[in-house]
Amino acid sequence: MKKMMRIILGLFVLGFTLSASAKDSIKIGALVAATGPASFLGDPELKTLELYVEKINAAGGVLGKKLELIAYDTGANPKKATTFVKRLINQDEVVAIIGGSASGETMAILPFIKKAKIPLVSMAGSIKIVKPVKKYAFKTPATDRMACQKIFAYLKGKGQTNVALISGNGGFGKSMRGQCKDVSGDYGITIVADETYGPKDTDMTAQLTKIKSMSNVQAVVNPGFGQGPAIVTKNFKQLGMTQTLVQSHGVASKKFIELTGTAGEGVLVASPPVVVASLLEDSDPIKKIALSYIKDYEGKYNASVSTFGGYAFDALNLIVNAMNTAKSAEPKAVRDALESTQGYVGLNGIFNMSKEDHLGLDLSSGIKMLEIKNGNFALAK
Repeated sequence: MKKMMRIILGLFVLGFTLSASAKDSIKIGALVAATGPASFLGDPELKTLELYVEKINAAGGVLGKKLELIAYDTGANPKKATTFVKRLINQDEVVAIIGGSASGETMAILPFIKKAKIPLVSMAGSIKIVKPVKKYAFKTPATDRMACQKIFAYLKGKGQTNVALISGNGGFGKSMRGQCKDVSGDYGITIVADETYGPKDTDMTAQLTKIKSMSNVQAVVNPGFGQGPAIVTKNFKQLGMTQTLVQSHGVASKKFIELTGTAGEGVLVASPPVVVASLLEDSDPIKKIALSYIKDYEGKYNASVSTFGGYAFDALNLIVNAMNTAKSAEPKAVRDALESTQGYVGLNGIFNMSKEDHLGLDLSSGIKMLEIKNGNFALAK
């Protein structure tokens, strides 16, 4: 494995290549938030891509060639992402791109993807990445809309229909907040409070105090990722709030449990199943793949897996599957094969894509409702 550091326009960039010379390789680009406040997303994504490109190449590569992974660290910054996506397209000449880690940077690069006609598989949550369908854009995480639907179905089943929202006002938080408000009526949920916070806010006590003062609130749902949801969780505990607190798939990793400590006990999280792989039924086709991923990742890095690394795992393997299906690494052929993916079992569910659906997941095969118990994730009952 060859690693090199690049400085582009004064920005820190992580670039590395895996394989031999370019003429003997298939170039795949990646935009990941490997450093900065969203590194909890990008770090496991980058490590997963490193690990599995290496494993794929050790097994003979794809279509008789080695994969060459060219990755840039965006820090989840949309401006950096646009700089680097142009480099991937115009200078590195990749045939497909994985990324970004976050919704805002993914939305920023979509016009460049469209113009270049290069298939993109995003690792971000917003439904806006694939709805309306964009010809060259795909994604692997369940959408924020699906997370809202899963959460509201669960709460309704518990008789908790008066819900307060406290949402981050970044790209993901804004999008999920809108989706939750849009689908709430379908589940008989009433949004009785609607608070927000900024990415640099360090205390959400004021917003939570307003919610606490409302006697009819039964549950609090927090669309967001990064430090914000951890702060919300700690403030929630400090205020002695007793309502059900639900976090999105934007925090589904052990890092969130570490950040919240004892305040996280009892918090519900909508999450892909990989973090509770050992608890899945043996008949679940995701279980075998998830356990294999956990063994590979933890064996390599001596660190717990996260849902975010799982997004990268599925993105890479969906692209490789598309190349093998198309028997070609040409961008258009890869795009067409991605769109035709059917019955593909990944870490985030079973993918069935079409011209109308560039995600291909449904609620039955993907998101689980988890509860933090004794410093770990458990299936919520």
